[in-house]
Amino acid sequence: MTPRSAPLWIVLFLAAAAALWWWQKPAPPPLPPAPTPPPPTLSDLAGVPDWASLNRYQSTITRTDFLRLMDQVFTVSPAWRDWIEVGTEDAKIRTTDGESLRLRFAPDGLASTPPRYWRTLAELPPAPPDRPLDGLKIAIDPGHIGGRWGKMEERWFQLPGSNLQVQEGDMTLQVAKLLKPKLEALGATVTLVRDQTEPVTTIRPEMLQDEARASQSGESIAKLAERLFYRTAEIRARAKLVNDTIKPDLVLCLHFNANEWGDPKAPTLVPANHFHMILNGGYTDDEVALADQRHDLLTKLLQGIHDEERKLAASAAAAFVEKTGMPPYLYSPDKRNNRNVDANPYLWARNLLANRLYECPVVYYEPYVMNSTEDYARIEAGDYEGEREVAGKMRPSIFREYASCVALGLERYFRERSPVR
Repeated sequence: MTPRSAPLWIVLFLAAAAALWWWQKPAPPPLPPAPTPPPPTLSDLAGVPDWASLNRYQSTITRTDFLRLMDQVFTVSPAWRDWIEVGTEDAKIRTTDGESLRLRFAPDGLASTPPRYWRTLAELPPAPPDRPLDGLKIAIDPGHIGGRWGKMEERWFQLPGSNLQVQEGDMTLQVAKLLKPKLEALGATVTLVRDQTEPVTTIRPEMLQDEARASQSGESIAKLAERLFYRTAEIRARAKLVNDTIKPDLVLCLHFNANEWGDPKAPTLVPANHFHMILNGGYTDDEVALADQRHDLLTKLLQGIHDEERKLAASAAAAFVEKTGMPPYLYSPDKRNNRNVDANPYLWARNLLANRLYECPVVYYEPYVMNSTEDYARIEAGDYEGEREVAGKMRPSIFREYASCVALGLERYFRERSPVR
């Protein structure tokens, strides 16, 4: 039998019911947005790096030199290869998740001068014999802040019963002001990164409360905000001033070293005394994993800064040792955040914020021990001309000795440039 067709009215009824159901059906929920890759992991107060800036260094460095610097200077383990894949002709650099930058190598023997605002010794024009620093642009960066900020930045101590407050930021500025005219007399153009015991940054600790909360380190918010102010915001402000405005051929970072002194109101004096220089390098695995630090490392490496830094630092150290006889500070083999440079016991590569962010050679001084018995006596004696008996020996002012050693090291290094004919 052939099935009979449904009556027309039933067909019309079913069609109307279906239309009514469809009209009343709730709209489907919108599709979730496509997932976006997480932002790169960054250091405190760092912005997302401009990876395209590395394109300036395409085909300027050979594969051999790239690997030498990465393995022997800038890192402490092979773990950097998790972030930078080195091929025969280029390096594939991980930037953000799912993205990478291809850096082409120069053929062996065909490396070229990379773009940069600073000049090497060989690139400087000839100078008169009595002005070996002629035309050289130098920025002096007196470490820390001092003044009313000294206690906050924990570079302050005072012996019981003494009126002397030892503040590293005050002392480095004192040395800087003695050093500036010495370098100018040798022909240099000299700029102080700071010329008073006040911060360069306009940021203050109370403005960093949110960033302190985000760190989740367990410390008090107020303490963390202070540390972000004087250790991070301040150095980043100085780096911006150096890189964008001063644009020197080198930066002199002046510091005084210290051993643990315990309670700053009743500090421990120690017999130790030592000296060393710090170059950029020795990035830990965790530091290479941070996008901004990986970018900064590559900027330092690709500009050829290390080779100039190590030669400058060697001359600077030799002058200090000759004049003071201070023994080297030796890092513990257990401390995996440094590399010795050129088997020189006075030269050590470490990744510090200042020597990482300044895009030029940095001569970073760590002489004396502020809380050593001998150096404390010299600090207590203050500044003076000539020599006086201090701690049982005729000595110049510790501040003038420091400035003279710095000037001597630079004078000797830059005397190697071509003389005016």
